Amino acid sequence: MITRTELEAFFATVLHPEQYPDYGPNGLQVEGTDHIETIAFAVSATRASILQAKEHNADALVVHHGLFWSFHGAKPITGVFGQRIIPLIKNNINLFGYHLPLDGHADIGNAAVLGHLLNCEQQQPFGDYKGVSTGIKGVLKTPVTALTLAERLETVVRHPVMMATTDKHRLVNTVGIITGGANSEWKTAVEANLDVFITGEMSEHDWHDSQEHGITMLAAGHNATEQFGIKALMEETQNQLDVECFFIRSENPA
Repeated sequence: MITRTELEAFFATVLHPEQYPDYGPNGLQVEGTDHIETIAFAVSATRASILQAKEHNADALVVHHGLFWSFHGAKPITGVFGQRIIPLIKNNINLFGYHLPLDGHADIGNAAVLGHLLNCEQQQPFGDYKGVSTGIKGVLKTPVTALTLAERLETVVRHPVMMATTDKHRLVNTVGIITGGANSEWKTAVEANLDVFITGEMSEHDWHDSQEHGITMLAAGHNATEQFGIKALMEETQNQLDVECFFIRSENPA
C-alpha cells in the first residue's frame, strides 16, 4: 500500500510533467482515497474504463488521455460528462492523467517503446511542441521495404495500418514516430529527411500531400499507437512500488 501523495510523487519523478506545456493538466485530475493498493491503467478515461476500474476495486486509474482539455473549455459536471466523473467521486477513485509526458519520454514514451518494437535503433528526440519533443526518430536495424514495415507495424499494434507511399516496395531505413493525432507532423519528418513517418491518424489531404513530398506515411490508429507508454508506466510502477496493477483494454478502432 502507498499513499496518493507518494504515488503522484513517483509519477512526477518518472515522467517530469513540469517540463511539458500541454493541452490540459498532467497529474492528479480527480482526488480519491488517500491509501492505494490497486491501480488500473488505460489509454483513456472513458465511462467504460472508469466502470471497469470500479468493478475491479481499483483505488486509482492512470491514463494517457485524461478528462480535462483546454480546447474543451469549462464544462459542467452534468449529462454524459457527469456520468464519467461521478463514478470516480462516488467510489473514491483517484484519476491521474499524463498526456505529452507519455508521448515524449525517451524510455517509456509511446513513440520510444513502439520504435524499439519495430527494431528502430539510435533513437533521438523528434517533433517539437512548444520546445519539447513529442516523439522519436531513428534508424531501422535492417532496411526493409515500406510494405514490410507496414506489415510489421500492423502486427505490433494489432490494428490495420493505412499507408501512403508512391512505391510500397522501396527500401526504407530512417523513421520518425509521433503517436496519436500527429498526422500533420509528416512535414517535420520531410524536413528531417526521413524515409517514413509513423503516427496514429491520417487525413485525406495527408494521404496525398505526404506522397507528393516523397515520404512514406503510416497511420496505425490513435488508440492503438498510444497503448505502449501507459503499459510501460504500469510495468515501471509494478517494479518499483508495492501495489497491484492491471491494464484495461479498449475496443476503440480509431
